[in-house]
Amino acid sequence: MLNSHLSFFTADAPPAGGTTVVKNLTSIIQYLVSNLSPPPMSLRVGIVGLPNVGKSTLFKALTRKAVDINNYPFCTIEPNVGIVSVPDHRLDVLAAFSKTEKIVPAVVEFVDIAGLVKGASEGEGLGNKFLANIRETDAIVQVVRVFENPNISHVHNIIDPVNDVDVINTELILADLETVTKRRDKVAKEVRANRKGAAEEIVLLEVLLSGLESGKLAGEIVLPGNPDDARKLLKELSLLTAKPFLYVYNMSDRESSLPEALASRAHVCLDIKIEEELNEMTIEEQEEFGIVSHLPELIREAYSLLGLMTFFTTGEQETRAWTILRGSTAPQAGAAIHSDFEEKFIRAEVIFWEKLIEAGSWAAARDQGILRLEGKDYIVQDGDVMIFKV
Repeated sequence: MLNSHLSFFTADAPPAGGTTVVKNLTSIIQYLVSNLSPPPMSLRVGIVGLPNVGKSTLFKALTRKAVDINNYPFCTIEPNVGIVSVPDHRLDVLAAFSKTEKIVPAVVEFVDIAGLVKGASEGEGLGNKFLANIRETDAIVQVVRVFENPNISHVHNIIDPVNDVDVINTELILADLETVTKRRDKVAKEVRANRKGAAEEIVLLEVLLSGLESGKLAGEIVLPGNPDDARKLLKELSLLTAKPFLYVYNMSDRESSLPEALASRAHVCLDIKIEEELNEMTIEEQEEFGIVSHLPELIREAYSLLGLMTFFTTGEQETRAWTILRGSTAPQAGAAIHSDFEEKFIRAEVIFWEKLIEAGSWAAARDQGILRLEGKDYIVQDGDVMIFKV
């Protein structure tokens, strides 16, 4: 009987046969534990760039719309950290379907990192703080100035976005070179001492050093040998340039062409000044002027950049978007709600969100046979609506 209580309250959706009533204290405690435990995934995207490129203006535009932080106990509240909801129309459709009291979207934390200058890797400007802050992020959004404006100075006194990208990436590469060199020197001693695994590790470190010295980002370097060993080493080193990069080109004309050196990179084009002005307008004024914000595109791209996807739980009490890594199994997805759901997973009822809407109700979905029972090996798909049995 306890299993049915857990599946019912977790998904906030009625099980077959109608409403279930909690009849004992154990069920109540299990319900409270599973609902009050914080989600484990905190996702941070650092916004970096040279001075006067629009970095802080972008941060303000992104974080203008308040998010109820009480729903995300894993998030850190700091002046330079903004919690931004991931735009997802599916959440609103499911909430309307369930006549939901509370909607909880997926979120990404954006961190406004101090402006970088040439020499940051050697401590210039706020270099040390810059590098420490960026090391704590999961991905990097690099804001690059493409627009011309004589009233806004450029730190290099010339508008050259390709060079600006090279300046920032060079500083990050130099910082990584220092990290890898120190590790290589340490491991070289361990090779002489016949430490197990040291000989294999130093090969990877030498390949990393060679790639970084040639100007490549760590994430672009193909390491030999076992991919798991390479991933483990990169994680231990916490290299800045091993993180995913997304470039935001700040340009007054989003439709203008870009040099191949910029266009070939993963990017989003924004007029950040317009985005700032849109925040001051009502929806009616935006429609009157025919201006559309492109910030949702940036947020979605940042979410995708981290290899993330969303599954849903929905019911009268709450409709929520849960963040998981692509390729997650059903038990791993359950862990986003509570660790017990991975350890004690039995099975899950699964239906694609559109199929649930088309069916018109949970009961109809069951009658039509489109509400499936999936086991531990099921790979969750983006847009799945799930009820966990534990």
